[in-house]
Amino acid sequence: MRVLVIEDVRGLATAIAHGLAEEGFVTRVVHDGVDGLWRAVHEPYDVILLDLMLPGISGYEVLKRLRAASVWTPVLVLTAKDGEYDEADALDLGADDYLSKPFSYVVLVARLRALLRRGAPARPAVLAAGDLALDPARRHCRRAGREITLTAREFTLLEFLLRHPDEVISKTDILDHVWDENFDGDTNIVEVYIGYLRRKIDVPFGRRTIETVRGAGYRLHATGR
Repeated sequence: MRVLVIEDVRGLATAIAHGLAEEGFVTRVVHDGVDGLWRAVHEPYDVILLDLMLPGISGYEVLKRLRAASVWTPVLVLTAKDGEYDEADALDLGADDYLSKPFSYVVLVARLRALLRRGAPARPAVLAAGDLALDPARRHCRRAGREITLTAREFTLLEFLLRHPDEVISKTDILDHVWDENFDGDTNIVEVYIGYLRRKIDVPFGRRTIETVRGAGYRLHATGR
């Protein structure tokens, strides 16, 4: 298995490479974001170990550009930044796992093997349906090049629908995933928010992205209609 290690602390990078070699991995080590990004895009790897604080371009930027280039190689982020927001940012940009320094080498190898078992399915960082695009990491929504302002609830609802394109989603499923688990109000709140979304993402553009399936729920069309 080929592993790309993008880590600017040379001693640590060397130690990781030696340890992985003993486990049967073939490693390539680079020490800056620019070189790491080039190799990740142009050379075949089974998994990438990525530091966040890199010279050249940051690990965040490497991750963002990788996913924008439709490179879905599993990425395990290694970083000294252990704040929950740093972890959330990395995962939102397309990381598959996150390990804070200092870390257990045994855990590192176990997580690598887990990522390799999963493989590299496409996981776009930006969700899209036709010309409608939603960027969960940056909290941006655009259609036909125009920025659309959504409330937090509208954003979460649209994200949930975009993650299940062309599927019929029931009101119950929407409530379970978009509202608090303790919500005990009227289920018609879903219909209200679907209406809000339509008035923002569909009506001004002459589209019908979200369809009501009578008696069953709602369907977001992957083409954007």
